[in-house]
Amino acid sequence: MIVEEVPAALDGERLDRIVALIGDISRADASAVLAAGGVLVDGAAAPSGKVRLAEGQIVSVDPATFPRTQLPEADPTVEFVVVHEDDSVIVVDKPAGLVVHPGAGNRTGTLAHGLLARYPDLAGVGDPLRPGIVHRLDAGSSGLLVVARTDRAAEHLIGQFADHSCTRRYVALVWGVPEAPHGIIDAPIGRDRGDPLKMAVVAHGRYARTDYRVVGTYSEPAVVSRLECRLETGRTHQIRVHLASISHPLVGDPVYGQRRPNLGVQRPFLHAAELAFDHPDSGDRVTFHSPLAADLQAWLDAATP
Repeated sequence: MIVEEVPAALDGERLDRIVALIGDISRADASAVLAAGGVLVDGAAAPSGKVRLAEGQIVSVDPATFPRTQLPEADPTVEFVVVHEDDSVIVVDKPAGLVVHPGAGNRTGTLAHGLLARYPDLAGVGDPLRPGIVHRLDAGSSGLLVVARTDRAAEHLIGQFADHSCTRRYVALVWGVPEAPHGIIDAPIGRDRGDPLKMAVVAHGRYARTDYRVVGTYSEPAVVSRLECRLETGRTHQIRVHLASISHPLVGDPVYGQRRPNLGVQRPFLHAAELAFDHPDSGDRVTFHSPLAADLQAWLDAATP
C-alpha cells in the first residue's frame, strides 16, 4: 500500500488527480483504481474521484489494483550500454532521453522494455511494470543505474538506497559560481505549491541532502560552474531542485532552469558518473564509472575556462 499525506500543493485537488500523481498513472487508470476499491481516504473507503481533498488528509493506494493490461514487453530496439552483468545485478549506462520504466504517457520504448529483451528472466523480479528496477534516473539524465536480477538482490539493493549506503556521484553544470566551493544543501523536497507536477523545497517535504563541490568554472559562452554532486538521499529531481533553490540551476533544465537560455545544451546538464554499492552476493563493495556523455563533453570542450 502506498500511503501519502496530501501536501499543500494539492490542497483542493480532485481525488482522481491525486491518485494519478501518487501512482504515476493516468487519470483514466486512477479512475479504474478508485472503481476497484483500491483507494482509502483517512482510512475509509474512498468516495467519488471528483471529491476534492484538503491538505493533511491521508490517501492510501493499493498498487495491486493498478490496471495491468499493458505490462512491458521485450523490445530489442531500445538502445543502452551494459557496464556490468552477473547472476544478481546489471549495471546500465543509460542514454539521455530514455525513460526508465512505463508510466503515464510512456507506455512503450522504455529501458524496462529493452532490459526484458536482453534479460527475459527480469520479468519475474519485483513489480511487473518495473521489472528489476530499484531506482531511477530522470529521462533527461544520462549515466549509471543498477538493476536487480533476483528478488533477493532487489531487496538487498533497495535496503542500501534506503539507508544511503549506496553512493552516487553526478557531474552537473550550473549557472554562475556558488559562493562556497563546497557545500551541503539540506532542504526538504515536496510538491511545488504552484504546480503539483513539479517538485520544490518546501517546509513539510521529505528530508533531502545533496553534497556539492565546484570542480571547474567557465567564462564563455557564459559564467557557469562544473560541479560534482553526491546524493545522501534520492528524492525526485533532487539535484535539479536543490541547485535551483540556491540560485544555481542546471544549464539546459527546461523545468527548473528559471527561464535561462540553454546555451546549446538540449537537456539538463546532469550525468550519473559513479555508482557504488555492496554486492548482494559477496557483500564486497563494488564501484562503477561512466565517462561524461558525448553531448555534454562536447559542450565542455568548446567552452572557455
